[in-house]
Amino acid sequence: MMAMSRRWYGDDGGGWPVYVTVAQRRAKAKREVSKLLKKGKNIQPVEIEGRTIARSFWGKGWCTHLESFGDYSNRLPRGRTYVRNGSICHLGIRKGKVEAMVSGSKLYRVAVDITPLKKNRWNTLKRRCTGKIGSLIELLQGNLSGEIMSSVIDRQHGLFPLPGEIRYTCNCPDWAGMCKHIAAVMYGIGARLDTQPDLLFLLRGVDHQELIAVDADADAIAGSGSRRSRRRSLSGQDLENVFGVKLDGPPGKAAPAAPKHRPATRRRKPKKPRARSRTRKAAPFKPSARSVARLRRRLGMDKADFARAVGVSITTVAKWEKAAGPITPRARGLAGLIRLHG
Repeated sequence: MMAMSRRWYGDDGGGWPVYVTVAQRRAKAKREVSKLLKKGKNIQPVEIEGRTIARSFWGKGWCTHLESFGDYSNRLPRGRTYVRNGSICHLGIRKGKVEAMVSGSKLYRVAVDITPLKKNRWNTLKRRCTGKIGSLIELLQGNLSGEIMSSVIDRQHGLFPLPGEIRYTCNCPDWAGMCKHIAAVMYGIGARLDTQPDLLFLLRGVDHQELIAVDADADAIAGSGSRRSRRRSLSGQDLENVFGVKLDGPPGKAAPAAPKHRPATRRRKPKKPRARSRTRKAAPFKPSARSVARLRRRLGMDKADFARAVGVSITTVAKWEKAAGPITPRARGLAGLIRLHG
């Protein structure tokens, strides 16, 4: 952990830190995000609607787990206001590491290192879950039986890290072990798991698909087998929207035959060559179902890769591309789309 000396504000170098209102913090955070975007940084801010930080099974599970430890429960509340007022300008998650930028009196950098899940704990979880999770959708949405839920959120042996498996640093002048910027990031991780629960498995260094029985998942996709598998089955379109993949048709069906007669086409007059302009500026990106789909195809990405690059969920990308007319992405999604367009 990084221990820093406390810096006091005031003309004489003493007194309490200068108070900054919520509105001032939000405005400052937006300015910092704009600066980073102009520099071409991949920025993924944390945005909270209302006062509820996490709403999903995985997001609430993360926050509740951390609050269950006495040392954390005393320090975490310091960060709630920061995460609620949009002070987390960026939060990126990769294997075993979280990197974040939090806007306070200055823009502070926070790093959180998470020890990979021990192999024996992961193997135990896999044995308990074998044949009991029907599909990837059930796992990521948290639609699990009580037995499986108790296993994955177990305080000592589940997926969430123990305090001894978490190390964090912040370059702020607060001398406390967990400053308010670190506390905000810890809650921000839970908020991010609301839309991207697969990041928890990435953070712990394990493959979430290993928890799913292959046979059960195949039945769920095909919609055949037992009554339970039929109940879990989804249409091909639903699966495409969730996973961002194109499914092949059922075996044995031939592709539709091409039409025998092609409609007559009119002869087009040759176009006059256009004068080349010396400079060509990229047109501003206008979010719509068509422009999002066209951008994704131009980059050669499937919906899963595109969602990760933009910083939103696969479901959000699917909704965008199915929308009628213009769309209004939130700040994080819009920033990601503009960055990829540029």
